[in-house]
Amino acid sequence: MDIIRIIIAIFIPPLAAFLTVGIGLHFWLNLILTLCFFVPGMIHALWLVLRKNR
Repeated sequence: MDIIRIIIAIFIPPLAAFLTVGIGLHFWLNLILTLCFFVPGMIHALWLVLRKNR
């Protein structure tokens, strides 16, 4: 399941943030980052997914 979340984080960052932490601060932050600039949203989503595994 983690591999799927990583792939989703690369292509659809807000969805990966939602699947990882639900609707909260990190989801809305990721949505704003993705809408303004795609790459920071992707990096934030990857960070959330990889941090959740620890």
